[in-house]
Amino acid sequence: MIRGARGAIATLAIVVALVPSAGYSKSHIDDKIQAEKAHIKEVNAKRHQKKAQLDVVRAKVGSIASELADTNRNIASVNGRLGVIQSRIASTQRKLDWNRIQLAAAKKTLKRHQDVLARRLVDAYEHGDLGYVDVLLRARSFGDFVERWNDVRFLVKANESTIRARKADQAKVLAIESGLLGTQSELRDQEAQARQQQIALDGLAHQRTQLLAAADAERQHVQTEVNELDEETASAEGELEALIRAKQEEEERRRLAERRARQLAGQDVGPEQHAPGQLMWPASGRITSVFGMRVNPVSHVFRLHAGIDIGVDTGTTVVAAADGRVIVAGWDDGGCGNIVVIDHGDRLATQYCHLSHIFVAVGQDVQRGQAIAASGSTGNSTGPHLHFGVRVNGRPVDPMSYLR
Repeated sequence: MIRGARGAIATLAIVVALVPSAGYSKSHIDDKIQAEKAHIKEVNAKRHQKKAQLDVVRAKVGSIASELADTNRNIASVNGRLGVIQSRIASTQRKLDWNRIQLAAAKKTLKRHQDVLARRLVDAYEHGDLGYVDVLLRARSFGDFVERWNDVRFLVKANESTIRARKADQAKVLAIESGLLGTQSELRDQEAQARQQQIALDGLAHQRTQLLAAADAERQHVQTEVNELDEETASAEGELEALIRAKQEEEERRRLAERRARQLAGQDVGPEQHAPGQLMWPASGRITSVFGMRVNPVSHVFRLHAGIDIGVDTGTTVVAAADGRVIVAGWDDGGCGNIVVIDHGDRLATQYCHLSHIFVAVGQDVQRGQAIAASGSTGNSTGPHLHFGVRVNGRPVDPMSYLR
């Protein structure tokens, strides 16, 4: 909302404060001031270019940092999923180990029963070991024979049932083992895929980390260049203000010399004019930013706000704060946009920035309260307002000390 460039550039207005009288030749100070003004303009152009480059690099750093953060989140997600998969693999392996123990036991029991049955059959029919038959033949009566027959049949049936049960258990264990093996294979595949994704993401994270480091190094380099240009601009503006003060002193000496020459020539020069003790408000509105140090809303640099901002709509009439002569009326390269500067004598000047229209010209005498311009938002500005500044001997002072 305030001029975002160097306020000192506006003090150039004081340079042309007085319209030279006849026979007055341009001094070497004027040439130095113009050279310094050209230098500041060149440095400001470089600053704007570097700041634009800095904005691009900052955006690049932010974009890469965001992408790296996304990659790291994905890595964390994959690592979490991989941990779950590995936990399931370990659980499946434990189940497989237990099932294999059960399967081995079932196989042993089955083999034992089968071996016993086979041995009895072989002994009974090939080696004369009657086994069950011998039990039957030793019956002492028919009733005892029937009872022994039932016992043998039950025993044989029990052996067969046990064998069938063991086979069923074996089949069940084999089925469970087969399912667990399938689950294990599937989990191994998932683990392999997760590890591949992890490797790819790790590589991407490494690449983006390197890109971020390179972009941040570029940002620091450009920031250093911007800081150096800021320092160069500040130094040049300090030199310019010194030249302006020298010019004002020269102008004051010239005025006094002209006044004495007219007095010696017998001319009536009248009383000497002095700067007004107080100034009127150039526009009516609330103060949106006061005089003093602050972070500039356009350049984001902490520096002096060399005036006050008066909140008014575009097109609001701006009047002269006191009698004086217009010394600047036009465009300011320093960020003030359309500007008018009025010299009031005694090295006091007022400036009016960000104007939409200018109604006066350089060298024109104006009266207190006379319309000189319309407010606007030209130059480095974030919205319609009037920037009003007061300078004494080329240095900015708080306008509130002069406004009544």
